[in-house]
Amino acid sequence: MRTKMCEMFGIDLPIFAFSHCRDVVAAVSKAGGLGVLGCAYYTPERLREELQWIDRHVDGKPYGVDVLLPAKYEKIAKRSITAADLPPEQTDYLRAYLDAHGIPPLPPGAAEELIKDEIEKINFTREQAERLIETALEFPIKLVVNALGAPPREMVESLQARGIRVGGMVGSVEHASKHVQAGVDLIIAQGMEAGGHTGDVTSMILWPQVVDAVAPIPVLAAGGIGRGRQMAAALALGAEGIWCGSIWLGTTESDLTADMKAQLFKAKTRDAYQSFARTGKQCRILKSKLTEAWDQPDAPSTAPLPLQTAVMAESRLRIERARAVDWLTCPVGQIVGEMNESQSTRQVVYTMLDEFVDTMQRMDALMTEAD
Repeated sequence: MRTKMCEMFGIDLPIFAFSHCRDVVAAVSKAGGLGVLGCAYYTPERLREELQWIDRHVDGKPYGVDVLLPAKYEKIAKRSITAADLPPEQTDYLRAYLDAHGIPPLPPGAAEELIKDEIEKINFTREQAERLIETALEFPIKLVVNALGAPPREMVESLQARGIRVGGMVGSVEHASKHVQAGVDLIIAQGMEAGGHTGDVTSMILWPQVVDAVAPIPVLAAGGIGRGRQMAAALALGAEGIWCGSIWLGTTESDLTADMKAQLFKAKTRDAYQSFARTGKQCRILKSKLTEAWDQPDAPSTAPLPLQTAVMAESRLRIERARAVDWLTCPVGQIVGEMNESQSTRQVVYTMLDEFVDTMQRMDALMTEAD
């Protein structure tokens, strides 16, 4: 295929895959797209290990990284957070809620260390993001994507001077303008159907708005894409490629547990809903008994980002250890309603491509009939 994104990165398919799983990243790049590793919950040491593995398994194909660099911080997020920073109201409420519903507490003596380890993985400060980028620069990455706010211009220019492209994730035209001012090479316009942190504008409206607003900067369409027909729609609306995240969660390469995948395969479209429960910022996640804890009449408001993420760390550990499957949750988009079985990453790519070709042929036939 020939799009600006294919030309920019020397790839065969304008399919960009966001994943926290190195196997998915490598598989998409090897299949002709471009895999992007989400780094938000990696230490620099762990990130180095993951990128070393990707570099050995990607067969020289391009890949990138995605970091979180929020435009706005709570005062406490100017430094790394610790267990001592956990807000007592939300922490006590959630512990009592899990106790009342029979979710066993963590083993005595081990709880503090387990919680500490989980909290240390949360990277939301500029300093943490810069350390991750410095680590990534040890490898031949071709793309750095920033989410939750426009990156500092000096960071963009530094990466570009190394021949690395910079992308910005946006949920509105206003956000896109700020990324353009920062000098990014490409924009990822993410509609509200997407999993994770997302805005409130639907993809069908957002994509062409952003394409028009930032031209000639190329745009990747994101939010609700997992099939070839959706890919065709994105390109028809002016995008130069697609950015997918949720669709890879159910693949054989995905590192989600078997229990979590089973919950995704059971889910319907509306089970992926927007909530502040996971991070304190609007985030589309899988509805579960855990997320419902924050919908109760007596529930306190969620803590702000990144403290809510830390509050939820202990509960996730308790739920996973108890294998309480109805309580499992993860960020996922509305495409979850079409994720019914596990396939290899390569199968997903080529099934998407086959449907894309069929769709384009159908559209060509419509025009031929009109003639």
